[in-house]
Amino acid sequence: MPRRLHHRAGHRRRTPPRNGPQMSRRHLSTALAALLAAGLTTGATTPDRPVVGEPRLEHGCARIEQRLPELADWPTVRTRVRSGPGDEERVRRILDSMTLAEKVGQMTQPEIQSITPDEVRRYAIGSVLSGGGSWPGGDKHASPRDWLALADAYWDASKGTRLGVPVLWGIDAVHGNNNVFGATVFPHNIGLGAAHDPCLVRDVAAATADQVRVTGQDWTFAPTLAVARDDRWGRTYEGYAEDPRITRAYGYEAVRGLQGDGRRRVDVLATAKHFIGDGGTIGGKDQGVNPSSVADMVNTHGQGYYGALAAGAQTVMVSFNSWDNAELGIAEGKLHGSRHVLTDVLKAKMGFDGLVVSDWNGIGQVEGCTNASCPRAINAGVDVVMVPTDWKAFIANTVQQVESGLIPVARIDDAVTRILRVKLRAGVLDGERPSARAHAGSAKALQAKELARKAVRESLVLLKNDRHVLPLKPRAKVLVVGKSADSLQNQTGGWTLSWQGTGNTNADFPGGTTVLSGLSDALGAENVVFSEHGDVDPKGFDAVVAVLGETPYAEGHGDIGERTLEAARQYPEDVAVLDRVRGRGTPVVTVYLSGRPLLVNKELNRSDAFVAAWLPGTEGGGVADLLVRGRHSFRGTLPYSWPRAACQSPLNAGQPGYDPLFAPGYGLRSGQHGDVGPLPEDAPETCG
Repeated sequence: MPRRLHHRAGHRRRTPPRNGPQMSRRHLSTALAALLAAGLTTGATTPDRPVVGEPRLEHGCARIEQRLPELADWPTVRTRVRSGPGDEERVRRILDSMTLAEKVGQMTQPEIQSITPDEVRRYAIGSVLSGGGSWPGGDKHASPRDWLALADAYWDASKGTRLGVPVLWGIDAVHGNNNVFGATVFPHNIGLGAAHDPCLVRDVAAATADQVRVTGQDWTFAPTLAVARDDRWGRTYEGYAEDPRITRAYGYEAVRGLQGDGRRRVDVLATAKHFIGDGGTIGGKDQGVNPSSVADMVNTHGQGYYGALAAGAQTVMVSFNSWDNAELGIAEGKLHGSRHVLTDVLKAKMGFDGLVVSDWNGIGQVEGCTNASCPRAINAGVDVVMVPTDWKAFIANTVQQVESGLIPVARIDDAVTRILRVKLRAGVLDGERPSARAHAGSAKALQAKELARKAVRESLVLLKNDRHVLPLKPRAKVLVVGKSADSLQNQTGGWTLSWQGTGNTNADFPGGTTVLSGLSDALGAENVVFSEHGDVDPKGFDAVVAVLGETPYAEGHGDIGERTLEAARQYPEDVAVLDRVRGRGTPVVTVYLSGRPLLVNKELNRSDAFVAAWLPGTEGGGVADLLVRGRHSFRGTLPYSWPRAACQSPLNAGQPGYDPLFAPGYGLRSGQHGDVGPLPEDAPETCG
């Protein structure tokens, strides 16, 4: 995923007839290159290859199947989005009119802080991106008008090139248009996974597409389709669930929501990412090594892509991780340089005909490459290279590498064909300036508060409810404590306004609602007292509500590594707050904000009720909706296994010796009691 500013072909080779005319080696090479390019466009289908198409529907959305068939090989994916009559000929005509420099320009994606509109024109740049924490003019509070002005400037510049091929602008709109001041921010994917509601995912994605149109972008780098298998990973919250059945259905609906239901033209471009296996690395290390077997990669980590590609996802982002297992004879290395994965599997076997984009400077991690030079990545199948700052050197190097024969012209032509095809399907080739499009500059479209609040309600999981503490009476008198009770920064988490989600205050989220303000609205301000550190005597209150948990992080900054899963060791202030208010005759309700399951035995023991609230976004009122008796009730269930011990990771259903504290699918309903009981609190300092 872009981030920061401090984000065996399946065709058999054809040979000439034995008695036919002999071809020179040069002509044979040209013919084979053309055949290869054709094969990568259409995909290879053989009689014994499994085929995956659109899912069965339930309530109008993809059904989460009880079980998925075991696939013996990478399947051919039948997509709902295909080229219309004349589309491919139009793409071919544009391609044929391009110079080599113009083609390489189309393949180049700089970050907006490092390229001006005039440079987009001069270098015929094909796309730009906004990394996490990158705003027009460096202004965190840039208005939709500011975003649109820059979008128009880039658009006008690209239309002023010799061929007038419009530029694409991609952005990390991963839980709403979360880079934009004033936008409603939805729960992160882990919360949507707890909802077990594909229709909700579709609606959230559709609202996000509207938000993206407000500020003039064409492309979002979402959805993340990682199946996280080790919760020590700092990107666990970007995945929907440890269960690939959920990811498969959600991948379909997320793409459908972003791109719409068109079968020839799409709305905001979705990105299926990160291909492939980012959630299965050893030790949950970000950008590490995935040692999975082919069967596990196909049947676990591939499932989300089958759903997303069936829905017509037009772009796929390569993962930073490696795929290596010496015992199994797997040695792909960094996937940005794996021709087998990007070309043989994704383009040929699966039949993907959209574009493959690298991650932020991802080519620089490939052996023998730098951020500005990587013929191996291009030859592997990367079509658009995200090269945030070193893009001028990249263009010069790539042109020279084509001219010297390191990169075949056929590979460049295949890449640019895919880019133009995607631009045509996205309506960009025939489109209007960003400011003239639907929703441009619309303050209303930037807001989706009711939908986000609904998503929060559906995502909350009630883990404990002794003596039926929840729901609270409508006029209960409540003491609210904890560092996250009045913190929109902690509610929204990473990938919010900045890359890490840090450096934010409540003032950066106009119209946002904290859990504290949500409770004040629900119970009446006169019935709510706030003491962050729990310094107020809870006697006389009907309940204490403690809002605790993790603080924001993104990517490898959130990796736990050899530390334990014990939350109290990393956030001792949370247990200290609970110790100040527990055992005083007033029941304690803990609302826990986190991007993953953690060992919270100490927190559970000190709480009469415990709610896993994940990272709910800007609408904390959705939490209050379930804490206070009213029209709504708990319905969320766990999308990940919850540990009972500090070093219990990886922890996934079906593994040998599986013994979680709570299994996926666990979640009490409002008024249910459950039986957690006292839990052991001893835990080692490390899990090395």
